Amino acid sequence: MTEHVSLTVNGIGREVDVEPRRLLVQLLREELDLTGTHVGCDTSQCGACTVTMDGRAVKSCTVLAVQADGANVTTIEGVAKAGAMHPLQSAFWEKHGLQCGFCTPGMIMAAMDLLDRVSDPSDEEIRHAIEGNICRCTGYHNIVLAIREAARTLRTGETASAGGVS
Repeated sequence: MTEHVSLTVNGIGREVDVEPRRLLVQLLREELDLTGTHVGCDTSQCGACTVTMDGRAVKSCTVLAVQADGANVTTIEGVAKAGAMHPLQSAFWEKHGLQCGFCTPGMIMAAMDLLDRVSDPSDEEIRHAIEGNICRCTGYHNIVLAIREAARTLRTGETASAGGVS
């Protein structure tokens, strides 16, 4: 038995038939070949599967695909526009907010949710926004710097100079 689901993923309308128990992360990765959304723990603890659904960060391993019927879903693949990295992606690169990169898509999606709501977040607000995302490499300091830098770039439209702004 399958359910028909119609959703928009990264700006593209998609129609799929899914089993009612299929998770959104499985639909994205296995049916739509959007493998930037990672499966880390399968228990919603790590945040590697974070996407935005109707503008809010969700852990796609906790959302059934049928719950996304009619939704607008954005994955890490939909963040860059016209071949240019999103300011969050650039800031993670410039501020060394990633090492192995496994958590990075989920961190960026959680940070996008924050920056869509708060244009100039404090470090405390940033840390709270990403607390459901685990990074085993960086210690979070540079992730916070990267999100702060992206917030500044989004507010001002200016990018960091070669020397970087801390």
